[in-house]
Amino acid sequence: MRERGDGHSPSTSGAGQTALIADDDRVTREIVRQVLQRAGYRVVACRDGREVLQALRDARPDVVLLDIVMPNLDGYQVCVRIRESSNVPIIMLTSLGNTDDIVRGLEAGADDYLVKPFEPRELLARIAAVVRRTTGRATQRQSVVRVGDLEVDRGRRRVRVHGKDVVLSPTEFELLYFLASNPGLAVDRQELLSRVWGSDYSADTKLVDVCVRRLRQKIEDDPSEPSHILTVRGVGYTLAEPTPEA
Repeated sequence: MRERGDGHSPSTSGAGQTALIADDDRVTREIVRQVLQRAGYRVVACRDGREVLQALRDARPDVVLLDIVMPNLDGYQVCVRIRESSNVPIIMLTSLGNTDDIVRGLEAGADDYLVKPFEPRELLARIAAVVRRTTGRATQRQSVVRVGDLEVDRGRRRVRVHGKDVVLSPTEFELLYFLASNPGLAVDRQELLSRVWGSDYSADTKLVDVCVRRLRQKIEDDPSEPSHILTVRGVGYTLAEPTPEA
């Protein structure tokens, strides 16, 4: 990680929030700890996957930062285990930066992925963005959106399909809420990336594709033949409007 000594304070604040970091490299772990503490975060540091799962129960963090290559349980395995019981925001921090690694991390349930080395300000901005998705409140837009058998309640952070609750990660929820707020509108991938991940986000739009794939697995009766989130060839995605009954 490129630690900068320019003396400027970070543009984001983690006052009152807890960050859980996991990295088997002591130097990297300490650098990330210092960056987060300077920004006001309480930091819990772990050396391997098993420590992460124990600390998750005890510390109740607001965000989890996971390295991938760790002893006992790697970052992918830890991410899957966390998602079995928690929707805490997860960011993968790793030197494995090829497309397959990124897709695997996102499919395991991560909300974001940052490749080493990275700037402290970028790390803080990414953390602030994923935490906002978790704690975001309804704005002037409609708080509860209903499209056919799909109900998305932004105030309660709740999604129901066919009257049954569906558990989504923070990023999955924000993506679904945006599409549900604009049913029938074809939205290109870059627009979704900007709306959900952030206006200054400059990552591969594959993030969007992976998130949509995970969403379909959770809300569609048949993910291979989706009836809610439809692909608009050459553009992106749309949430289908319900067909009026005859």
